[in-house]
Amino acid sequence: MRYLSLILLFVLSSLIFASQQDEIMNDANNYYQNKQYEKAIEKYNSILELNFESPALYYNLGNAYFRTNQIGKSILNYERALKLDPNNEDLQYNLAIVKARTADRIKEVPKLFIIEWWEMLISSLSTVMWQVLVLIFYLIFLMSITIYFVTKSGTMQRLTVFTTLIGLSGAIVLSIILFANFQRESSTEFGIVTTHTISAKQSPNETSDDVFVIHEGLKVDVQDVFSDWYKIKLSDGKVGWLPKSSMEII
Repeated sequence: MRYLSLILLFVLSSLIFASQQDEIMNDANNYYQNKQYEKAIEKYNSILELNFESPALYYNLGNAYFRTNQIGKSILNYERALKLDPNNEDLQYNLAIVKARTADRIKEVPKLFIIEWWEMLISSLSTVMWQVLVLIFYLIFLMSITIYFVTKSGTMQRLTVFTTLIGLSGAIVLSIILFANFQRESSTEFGIVTTHTISAKQSPNETSDDVFVIHEGLKVDVQDVFSDWYKIKLSDGKVGWLPKSSMEII
């Protein structure tokens, strides 16, 4: 009975928590519809403070920041939404619109076709979706083996040999992609510049020489952290240091 009470308490708490989120989200959406964008932003951020995130929440927050001309934070939230839902066309479209308003036009260092194709493949789905696909093919493999030993039909056994190979090969290939996706997510961090204009420094201190100037909304590769500074790398290969206060991690 005690365990049942704990389960019921957990379910009840989850329902109350979900109801609270929905209520705040509705308030935020109403503020947005009434063009009270600052209040909408405050409400959306209060949901994030409850340790809840979703593509829709980041999408709405990105829209609200765009309406208040906060380009950097708008891009930041669209990027966070795409991290959870990489194939969302509305997000991709809005992100492209906002990026067109940024000041920096940095030419990327060209990559080999096979490397570019591989990066596009592993980032085409979220880590969760790759996990789901691996699980599906693994279940196909297990079910096919089970049916092979249970059935007495020669035709069915021949068919299960085929599905077993598909399940096994699919599970192996997708596991490799999943591992690469996980490695990429865990080893690579990107940030968005949220300060209107900022000079990157040669070393992590204010008295260091400036190496280049960048602007709000630029996406950068975060390579290292030291005290209150991020070491960043641009897509053209330039490297410098920015204060943490000037940018946010996606």
